[in-house]
Amino acid sequence: MSVRVTLNCQVKPEQFQALLPFLEHNLPNVRGFKGNLQVSVLYDEENDEMLLDEEWLTVESHLAYLNFINNNGVLEKLSSFLSAPPDIKYFNKIEV
Repeated sequence: MSVRVTLNCQVKPEQFQALLPFLEHNLPNVRGFKGNLQVSVLYDEENDEMLLDEEWLTVESHLAYLNFINNNGVLEKLSSFLSAPPDIKYFNKIEV
């Protein structure tokens, strides 16, 4: 069973247009990382809020990715577009 990961990001005012090329360049790397099943980007223009909606095989595979981008500088670059660290949450699908 997979896990849904959400990253709620508060984008700095007027930074979303600068963030777009960064996302276009880096999202293929996320999607190709072992354990990633999908990534969607949602944006609330009125509040400068971005939601990264991801599906991973396991929490551990997502944590491995976070470790990878922390070590190669991508996380630091992403953080430069944000006014605070992303709020990361993990959800398991419940069949009801």
